[in-house]
Amino acid sequence: MKPALLILAAGIGSRYGGVKQMDQIGPGGESIIDYSVYDAIRAGFGKIVFVVNKKIENDFRELWEPKLKGKIDHDFVIQDPEDLPEGFHLPGERVKPWGTGQAVMAARFAIDTPFAVINADDFYGKESYRLICEYLSAQDDNNKYCMVGYQLQNTLSDYGSVSRGVCAFDDDHHLSKITEITNIERKSAASAPNGSVIGYENIEGEFAQLDKNTLVSMNIWGFTPGLFQFLERDFAAFLGDNIENNKAEFLLPTVINDMVTDGVITVKMLESDFPWFGVTYQEDKPMTIEKVGKMVEEGIYPPLLWKK
Repeated sequence: MKPALLILAAGIGSRYGGVKQMDQIGPGGESIIDYSVYDAIRAGFGKIVFVVNKKIENDFRELWEPKLKGKIDHDFVIQDPEDLPEGFHLPGERVKPWGTGQAVMAARFAIDTPFAVINADDFYGKESYRLICEYLSAQDDNNKYCMVGYQLQNTLSDYGSVSRGVCAFDDDHHLSKITEITNIERKSAASAPNGSVIGYENIEGEFAQLDKNTLVSMNIWGFTPGLFQFLERDFAAFLGDNIENNKAEFLLPTVINDMVTDGVITVKMLESDFPWFGVTYQEDKPMTIEKVGKMVEEGIYPPLLWKK
């Protein structure tokens, strides 16, 4: 059975401003999501599921239903802050959803096959979809997952710091730990071979350097449907501790990290050397347009993705 692709598109980027998931970056007016879906179809995925919020649901349906009709099965699910386990009620002050863990859980009634999860605003490259699709298509163990890791040096923005999940893995290339590090940036350093270093400010206020080749998570995962029962269980436990905390988020990497630590699952690390890019900041957009244009010129993508 062909795997599904779950696209997390419910968030509206506060740093970026606006609905960046639908911004046009291709020569035919395509968004990053267009290229993600195109890559998924040619990699062999059998279904696309969009996680959206109520405000942009109609826009997504109007845009994507005509594009995908007759090409691939597709569905839309809502990440709703009120979608809570039995016994919990949304606090009156809470407006925002509960994070990426809840976003994935929103698709529990729409997916019954192995599936990949991606962010809507990240350009992962066609190789990543092929790697995950091949892994999921050959997997028959419900508790064996995978992820694609990217070299840290290939995931930075020129216009501000970023947060990345720094990955550690064992000799069999299975994930052993993800450490979320914020405010990672490249700084000039005359003593460095290439004139710069990558790192972040630690709790002591010092600049802690990171290896440029360190593998980091860009939130591109491969799962089986068994994940949903783990998410429901852990979400209830999370809410038991955080229901009154308006800023608390139930994050997918945290859930996966805990299950890896407990030995419940394994996560195979698949590696991509693709120079990831996206639109973390508004200033990233011109460079993203330029990179997509170059790939079109090289024949990696056609000028019009959905030309009939």
